[in-house]
Amino acid sequence: MDKYGLIGYPLGHSFSISYFNEKFENEGINARYINFEIPTIENLKEVLATNLELKGLNVTRPYKEQVIKYLDAISPEAKAIGAVNVIQVRHKGKKVWLKGFNSDVIGFRESIEPLLESHHKKALILGTGGASKAVNYVLNSLGLQTLFVSRTKKTQSITYQEVSPEVIKAYNVIVNCTPLGMYPHVNECPPLPYEAMDSHTLLYDLIYNPDETLFMHKGKEHSATVKNGLEMLLLQAFASWDYWHEGL
Repeated sequence: MDKYGLIGYPLGHSFSISYFNEKFENEGINARYINFEIPTIENLKEVLATNLELKGLNVTRPYKEQVIKYLDAISPEAKAIGAVNVIQVRHKGKKVWLKGFNSDVIGFRESIEPLLESHHKKALILGTGGASKAVNYVLNSLGLQTLFVSRTKKTQSITYQEVSPEVIKAYNVIVNCTPLGMYPHVNECPPLPYEAMDSHTLLYDLIYNPDETLFMHKGKEHSATVKNGLEMLLLQAFASWDYWHEGL
């Protein structure tokens, strides 16, 4: 039986395991999807050594960047972004061969592009992890100027304290790439001047549980357009399956 799986820590919020195991059952595919909750990226070696039937992995926080050093090859897009969330696993003799891809790009681009209008020229990206890099890559490719927002002062980013009403007016696309508001912490949200938002504001939350985060709810109260990350997640899953079987 073939195996596929997810590496990350923690994995309590994982959507992939139920999605793929349901797919395998419905389509009569002799495979199983497993969550590999590993406390450090070094444990990846053990996962590979003890699961010889492994054909593919998904990667979630905090390992989208750390995993790159373990790969034998990487797609041009993932290399440009500097983050990987899909790994194709091949067994060549006694060697395990790994190739990294980034399906965040496909999922995010296809789900946000229909929402963008002519007045959307600048975007705030909340968070600086692996997913935010893919979001930045997509927004730049769609012609938007981007600015990262971080809890602490970093190069090429501002802090939440620096997000003024004027910044909200100028950067009217806001993408939440942080876990703030994810179940079970549904009463949390990024600290922003939501009152400065209006009908020209687009809020996109990569979180999909709950369906409407507090970030989205506060934006809707001021007539913002909002979207959660469920469609992106489904599109990513479709792309993962394709990447795992690329070249076969």
